[in-house]
Amino acid sequence: MLASMRRFAEFSAVVLRAVALALLAGLPLLAPAQVNPLDGPVRFGILPLGGAFESRSDWDPLLAELSRAINRPVSVLSVNSYEALEQAIMRNEVDMAFLSGKMALDAVTQRRMKVVAQVVRHDGLPGYRALLLARKAPPFNSLKNMLDQPERWRLARGEKQSVSGFIVPQLQLFLPNHIAMETRFGSEIVGTHQATALAVANNEADVATNNTADFERFKLRFPAESERLQVLWESELIPHAQIVVRSEYAPELRKRVQTFLTGYGRVKGPRGDAERAVLKSLHDLAGFVAADNSSLQPAAKLAYQLAKQNAMTAQWVNDAAREARLQRIESSYADQVAVLKDVSP
Repeated sequence: MLASMRRFAEFSAVVLRAVALALLAGLPLLAPAQVNPLDGPVRFGILPLGGAFESRSDWDPLLAELSRAINRPVSVLSVNSYEALEQAIMRNEVDMAFLSGKMALDAVTQRRMKVVAQVVRHDGLPGYRALLLARKAPPFNSLKNMLDQPERWRLARGEKQSVSGFIVPQLQLFLPNHIAMETRFGSEIVGTHQATALAVANNEADVATNNTADFERFKLRFPAESERLQVLWESELIPHAQIVVRSEYAPELRKRVQTFLTGYGRVKGPRGDAERAVLKSLHDLAGFVAADNSSLQPAAKLAYQLAKQNAMTAQWVNDAAREARLQRIESSYADQVAVLKDVSP
């Protein structure tokens, strides 16, 4: 027992002398490895267009080239819903993403991401249009009938974050006709544009929100089902989706990402042909153009208009409550516009 105590005392004395020498020399007692989360793989989030696997396989070739261009591994997060991708962004599990207007707007104004590029499609238009689809066969094939008696129709729509699947149809068609999409229809299905179009084609719904780009893609993949459908309504032009990157990344890395994207599919020869084939599988894209946060100003205006329209048509306990809500909407919109004016690298 005495021998054990003596050895412990000797060991303690050695440790104390080592600590004292380290302090005198100005050395740190511990030097743990510093792990920077930005040194790991770049995690790319994909907006769900069809299924999660389909979206991932479409993006894989481009992201493999991006990985080589920036000399960083790129991993893919492909999900089945807007909400799942939004939650991943909120948990800081996404470093770069392909997002449409409202989600890109939230990523920039709430999650400190930056726009580096915007997609371009083969038709050359600066945007796409929201659509309402219905079957060609009566009785549920008339826009007037739907607006007159929405409670008789079954609706298939996009999630509330979807610009063409919810925001624009609600703003430009339904609310002006005193119809709230969430409450006036007999039933509703919420899903991707592919899922909503299939629901109508297979008589699981009577009308579906969609958009011109996704409906073109649907026609190629489901020709028999698309033959049963017609367009009841189309919206004004909606700006194309953006690529956003975390602002914590160095400006040099964001610039390399932007340079890669804007050059992808632009060269001649076999390499360019292969890249253009990849782009065509990605929503029939022609490529990317350089963009910054200011490209989201139309999306901010759409969200502002929808919030204001909802406030004006909602039931309030008194005028003061409505006015307070409208003032908050104006203030929030002003804050968003200020953020979107920041186009620093």
